Amino acid sequence: MKVLITGGYGFIGSFVGERFYKEGYKVFILDNLSSGNQKNVTFPHKAYELDVADKKCDEVFKSNKFDVVIHLAAQVSVAASMEDPLLDSNTNILGLVNMLKLSSKYGVSKFIFASSAAVYGMNENTPLLEDSACDPVSVYGINKHIGEMYCRKWTEMYGLRTVAFRLANVYGPRQSSVGEGGVISTFLTQINNGKEIVLHGDGSQTRDFIYVEDVADAIFRSVTADDTGVMNLSTNQESSINELIDVLGANQPLQGILRREKRPGDVDKSVLDNTRAKRRLDWIPMYSLAEGLEKTAQWYQETIAEKEQEQESEAKKTILWFRSWDARPYIENILAFVLVIFATVGTVNSGVFDLKLIYIVLIGAIYGTKQSLLSVILACGLFIGESLHNGRDVVSLLYDANVLFHIAVYFIIGIAVGYSIDKRNRDVLSKELQRQAIEEKYDFLKDIYNDVLLVKQELQQQIVNSEDSFGKIYNITKELDSLEPERVLQKSVKVLERIMKSDEIAIYTMNQNGSFLRLMAKSNKAGFDLPRSLKMSEHAYLTELMTMKKIIVNKELRHDMPLIAAPIFDKGKMVAVVTLQQLGFENFTMYTQNLFQVAVQLISSALSRSLRYLNSTQKDRYLEDTSILIPAYFSAMVKNKRDAKQQLNTDFTLLAVDSAQMDHHTLSAYIASSLREADYMGMDEAGDVYIILSNSNEEEANIVIDRLGRLGIASRIVQEKDQDRFSLKDGVYA
Repeated sequence: MKVLITGGYGFIGSFVGERFYKEGYKVFILDNLSSGNQKNVTFPHKAYELDVADKKCDEVFKSNKFDVVIHLAAQVSVAASMEDPLLDSNTNILGLVNMLKLSSKYGVSKFIFASSAAVYGMNENTPLLEDSACDPVSVYGINKHIGEMYCRKWTEMYGLRTVAFRLANVYGPRQSSVGEGGVISTFLTQINNGKEIVLHGDGSQTRDFIYVEDVADAIFRSVTADDTGVMNLSTNQESSINELIDVLGANQPLQGILRREKRPGDVDKSVLDNTRAKRRLDWIPMYSLAEGLEKTAQWYQETIAEKEQEQESEAKKTILWFRSWDARPYIENILAFVLVIFATVGTVNSGVFDLKLIYIVLIGAIYGTKQSLLSVILACGLFIGESLHNGRDVVSLLYDANVLFHIAVYFIIGIAVGYSIDKRNRDVLSKELQRQAIEEKYDFLKDIYNDVLLVKQELQQQIVNSEDSFGKIYNITKELDSLEPERVLQKSVKVLERIMKSDEIAIYTMNQNGSFLRLMAKSNKAGFDLPRSLKMSEHAYLTELMTMKKIIVNKELRHDMPLIAAPIFDKGKMVAVVTLQQLGFENFTMYTQNLFQVAVQLISSALSRSLRYLNSTQKDRYLEDTSILIPAYFSAMVKNKRDAKQQLNTDFTLLAVDSAQMDHHTLSAYIASSLREADYMGMDEAGDVYIILSNSNEEEANIVIDRLGRLGIASRIVQEKDQDRFSLKDGVYA
């Protein structure tokens, strides 16, 4: 995935880029460096030094095919917008329109625009909602509001999915001391420079300060969310400038406050409601003002310390260079040359041994090319000096082939020896570096192995001990594997209650023709009443579950559907629906949704296995050619129903049937036509036939009794105290 961040070298842009890079995106930055700083970005990226209104941006979009565009490039100073409205409009309007045009032209899937709380103007009906009236009082605010309208219209006209974030006062490391949200950085710069704080106005004006990493987190989440439109990005906490100064003064000494008149265009009161962003993005601000200020102040102090260190290092560079300079080779070279002079002065050159050449070879062999060239120059000087001493003149030397030959030989030998020695030294050094690198890699991998081993052991303990880990989920759901389908569904309610920490779980099963669902099991919570059946045609979300085959989340919090619902499929057919009706707001997160989905998938696997088991034992369960359960399976079914009633408050009614008038085959055929798919027929060891009416009370049971009576079949309700006889003990009826 490719993301383009305009203004990516700026304060907010650098943090946004870091977040996307850590999430695996390939990051591109478009910045004219008018206010951005390349040092803000240390992660791998590709950059274009262009203005957002530049026509060359077309080539950037065309060649890269971005998936997401984060438009942060802007003129951010309210005061500057009032002084030069044309400059503000060129950047904040024309640049935005160019980015929108190119995004729609080259298939960008999501466009994020950084708007501002300045669009609300002097509206003091705080906290301000996205639907609150916008009446900006500065050119900056006006242009941001116009930018929002451009984004909305681009969505309507071209289908470009856009989100406009109305940012509160963003602060944090890397922020310059200018701009709408720069009051904190301005104050910290003044404090750390030992100057007075310059306060415009009386300090009673309020702001909603939000830490930059919280902003970056929200922007990233908005890319994967389906929502578009305008959202406030804030903490929903109001702080006055005077309160801000008090917090800063509590952590470091102040030199005083220099009060000045209020600047034109400044808003008196500003705090934004962030409910929409929280719900739509599954996001909350993580940093309080105190925590954010602590991190910001620490960064400013570290930055000042780094600048001081840079100044000190510049002063020490010359001294360090002299200290690092190794004079020994030069000294030894000169000493060797002096020895050659003493050895050659007053002697006659035999023509066999040339001490100067030997000197060049030795120096080159010991020290390499640099000293070899120096020795060549010295040897040539000595050779020319000897010639002049012997009565030759300079002009004649220039035309003497023998002299030129000697000088050429000195240079060739010196360079050849020096180069060969340097090459050998480089090869040796390279091998040594390779050896060291291998050793370091080995040590590094060994450390990683030990760390991974330690982390693995810790994770194993966490998986065993964590309440909501997948290991714990697996252990919880594993108890369902050996149970029958109805037992699986009943146990699943308890399993989900433990995993989801909710006492409003329900499971509905689908009938054969797929027209309605019947409540099979639900949480045993007082007052938790649900419909006993649901018609598919009356609930759109059920149809969506069947067609989409995935979890549905009730983000609109509609009252006619559960909070979360997930289908259970077997052999491509939806056989059940699991619903979570209510959940605490603090737990309504993406993590919880994923947890629910994983748990339902494990339950679905358990149910599928039990259904396969049921199909494979179908002939063994029923009296031949009937729908009547044989005594062993009927007793187990009664036990399941009684357990479900005790644990989950799931009703059932047991009817005794007068079977003396008909044989079992005829009786089964008559009764089956009057029962639902969720009901059962069975017999005891004496051959008496009974009916289990699932999720039915005595009033509903009487309707079935009347229906059977019209067929000539007498039946009666078996009271709970008389049901103990159906319990099996060691395979024998009690």
